[in-house]
Amino acid sequence: MTTQSDERTALLPWLVLYLKGVCMGAADAVPGVSGGTIALVTGIYERLINAVTSITPERVWRIISGVSPGNRRDALAALREIDLRFLLVLGTGIMTAVITVTRVLDVAIDEIPVPTFGFFFGLIAASAVVLYAQVHLDDARQIAAAVAGFAVGFIASGSAGAALGQSYTTTVVSGAIAVSAMILPGVSGSLLLLLLGQYEYMTSTLKEFVDALLGLVVGGPVSAVIEPGATVVAFVIGALIGLFTIANVVRWALEHYRRATLTFLVSLIVGALRAPVVKASEKLAESGQTWTTELIGVFVAAAVVGALLVLVVDRYSTVIDG
Repeated sequence: MTTQSDERTALLPWLVLYLKGVCMGAADAVPGVSGGTIALVTGIYERLINAVTSITPERVWRIISGVSPGNRRDALAALREIDLRFLLVLGTGIMTAVITVTRVLDVAIDEIPVPTFGFFFGLIAASAVVLYAQVHLDDARQIAAAVAGFAVGFIASGSAGAALGQSYTTTVVSGAIAVSAMILPGVSGSLLLLLLGQYEYMTSTLKEFVDALLGLVVGGPVSAVIEPGATVVAFVIGALIGLFTIANVVRWALEHYRRATLTFLVSLIVGALRAPVVKASEKLAESGQTWTTELIGVFVAAAVVGALLVLVVDRYSTVIDG
């Protein structure tokens, strides 16, 4: 006979996993902090990678085929192979935090852009410092990877990212690229969105979508959900495509060309340091302001706070990994 105590004991690991997902989501929502690092710190990184990369078209088809009674046993086996319960619970925690944190950041970017982007700058800079130990510029391949990574990050951080504009195609591509960061401790999906010029757009769209859904509860119009909902769906479709393609390409690159790949990624992060400065400058220009000594001081102070946060997280991940 199952007692209430047994039920609570059985639910506790899933509650802990949900909370780990919340921590990952909070990290993923801000440029510069990697959800992969949080997964490493909380001891679920290897299981996450195995679960994500086990989602293959063949297994998805086996699950879909489960609608036929004769295929249900095989469909259940496929569900177990991709660790579905783990992904659902963790994903729920991640989405809870992403929805919450991005709402706060959407307001912060508009109301206090200088400290907000200063904080992002510190997060990104410290991430580059943490990963720098894995970079070796001792041959032509590593140097070429470093130059290419920095160039891509620096150019994309300027007008190139903004030139992509906002369209469903861009959103799908952005989702595919951002999700690839899930398998990279130290590289943030939100940072990649910032480089692509899609970060502010996606945070504000997600906030609009959630507000519209909540509005339906009190009799709001369905039409308010359609436009932001279509963008969110496009992003999710891109993320699913990325799981089957880009994420596996990145994993293959790390397995076969680890040093060059890491050198490229770290250099990309260094080049991306331009992005928070550019975005803060744009926000100041929109409000008719310019950089002053006081604002520079605020930017630097916020950057120090962001950097310290990453260094503390890295310290814990190093202790656990070691």
